[in-house]
Amino acid sequence: MRSRGVARLAAVTAAVGLAVVAGGVSAAGAAAAQETPQNRGGATATLGGLRTFDQAVVRDNGSSQQVPAGLFEMTVEGGGTLQTYCVDILNPTQKDAKYEETPWSGTSLSANRDAGKIRWILQHSYPQVDDLAALARKAGVRSLTAQTAAAGTQVAIWRYSDHAKVEAVDPSAEKLADHLFRSARGSAEPKASLTLDPPAASGRAGERLGPVTVRTDADSVTVTPPADTASGVKVVGGNGKAVKSARDGSRLYFDVPKDAPDGSAALSVQASTTVPVGRAFTSETRSQTQILAGSSESTVSAAATAHWAAEGALPALAAEKDCAKSGVDITATNKGDEPFTFRLMGHRHTIKAGASRTVTIPLQEDQPYDFTIQGPNGFEKRFKGVLDCRTEGAVITNKAQPVAEPSPASEGGTVDGGDLAETGSSSNTPLIAGIAVGFVVLGGAAVFFLRKKDDATDASTED
Repeated sequence: MRSRGVARLAAVTAAVGLAVVAGGVSAAGAAAAQETPQNRGGATATLGGLRTFDQAVVRDNGSSQQVPAGLFEMTVEGGGTLQTYCVDILNPTQKDAKYEETPWSGTSLSANRDAGKIRWILQHSYPQVDDLAALARKAGVRSLTAQTAAAGTQVAIWRYSDHAKVEAVDPSAEKLADHLFRSARGSAEPKASLTLDPPAASGRAGERLGPVTVRTDADSVTVTPPADTASGVKVVGGNGKAVKSARDGSRLYFDVPKDAPDGSAALSVQASTTVPVGRAFTSETRSQTQILAGSSESTVSAAATAHWAAEGALPALAAEKDCAKSGVDITATNKGDEPFTFRLMGHRHTIKAGASRTVTIPLQEDQPYDFTIQGPNGFEKRFKGVLDCRTEGAVITNKAQPVAEPSPASEGGTVDGGDLAETGSSSNTPLIAGIAVGFVVLGGAAVFFLRKKDDATDASTED
């Protein structure tokens, strides 16, 4: 773990002050844009805290620190409960942080060759294996409680997720961790609980735009059509008939009337299902990345948009974090009869008529981003978030954006008193939260100044 001196904390505090001041000129930049989340669908949940845990010791460079280790609980929007373990020991948890189901490619698991072993551990230990007597026999110990089983499982996961030198304090929990670590085998990433692919479509009025394919492990999903019924846009299946429900593999279309004025619409799908064990969950508030250990019947959802116009370019845009490339992939499809050109981060990108292209926007670790892409006929899409691809403390070379480096103790609360299960964060949480807010504001300011620079010069690079 890296040391955090008084001078560094003073520098962080000064930077936060600068960020807040800078943010004042950027707030209106993309206020009118339709914000598009980077998650492709699934469960959205709020962190409730560390509920079932015991203690562990993390060792580094001759020093050691005791930390709580175990299961977190999350409450799913729309109904349901999730149990998760942490795969990001050096970062803090933020109380009541909002989490979204995320593919491994958008997390630190993307570059981790042991990610499949973590899923194996989840499938072969508590709470998936709730027969604690049987689990104890496999670990070669007399008995395990829910608390020590959770701690041993978390320790084994940290050894693969963070490659940390960590041991459980309880001897039985430590033997369980050793057993799981030695026994783990590779396992494939689980599929998302619910997605729509692609999440955006475009075309001409009078056509069926799509298809948008449903991908889910639920038996069926409920389809909610566009809210603006006056436009006459309907959601139909391949046979042209309106649909109210669908299942895995169903192909959905936006049926746009021929006389509909240029515009856009959105559909959503929702289902109740158990989220697959091993799905990752991330938060834009710089709260620890989590991995799913158990799920009740929970509400999952996904959305897709469509854009149409009588003539010209017809863009459809989607974005997804790509940790392998350290950036955000912007996928642009143009079904119009003219090229679609947009400018982003000092570069001009052109998508030819009838073509599709993915552009990777490189970012630094922990860098907030706020992109607004504009097109013809009032088309506008906004993508925002934070790139969080590493388990270590963030590394940002830009001196205007220093990052706090929390200790593992922040993982479940303070270890020298207080209710760990209820706090779910460290005593440094207010400072860390303030820094996170500062980063978001500063990121918006950076985008503002980039736009102003683009408007003032045509010297950008042609891709």
